[in-house]
Amino acid sequence: MRNPIAKLILNNGRKIVLELRPDYAYNEVCSFISAIRHGYYDNFAIQRIVPGSWIDASYNAFFRSECQYFLPNKIREESKGEIKVPELGDVCLGFFSDTEISGAEFFFPLRRLEELAGKAPVIAQVIEGIEELRRIERVETYPNPCEAVEINVPKTPEIIVSTEVETFGEEYPEPDKIIPDPIPSNWPVFA
Repeated sequence: MRNPIAKLILNNGRKIVLELRPDYAYNEVCSFISAIRHGYYDNFAIQRIVPGSWIDASYNAFFRSECQYFLPNKIREESKGEIKVPELGDVCLGFFSDTEISGAEFFFPLRRLEELAGKAPVIAQVIEGIEELRRIERVETYPNPCEAVEINVPKTPEIIVSTEVETFGEEYPEPDKIIPDPIPSNWPVFA
């Protein structure tokens, strides 16, 4: 069985190509594939850059109610105890608590993150486009002072124009989800 391949096409025409790793975090990979197939990441500006640490595609569920869910933390079982430590070249889903993982939010580590091993699951490796991540890390940003965490927003939007995934005939189901109540304070409220 081949691992799925995902592509993120940026507004400068360049792409970041990912090899998804269901052997590391199966339910989380299912969630990422589902989000791509539903178009949740398309035409979305990267929201947070912490130079030397990570690039967050989003920290507020992509402003979509459909992305406001968690996944149960099953990393230990899914990886059979071989937990991958996030580092440069990986893609991870976001961390919310020891028992809950962001269902749709993802980030690119820019260094080894021992403190997130077993919390922010590695779902993919970048197989093309590391130079784009390094470029994005260096873009000019401005701080968002109303947040409790460090939020550096690109002054010129870095946009994921489109996403696609190839699963090579393998079926990946919808993920097991947890709908939070209440939702995190950084997620928007929809009427």
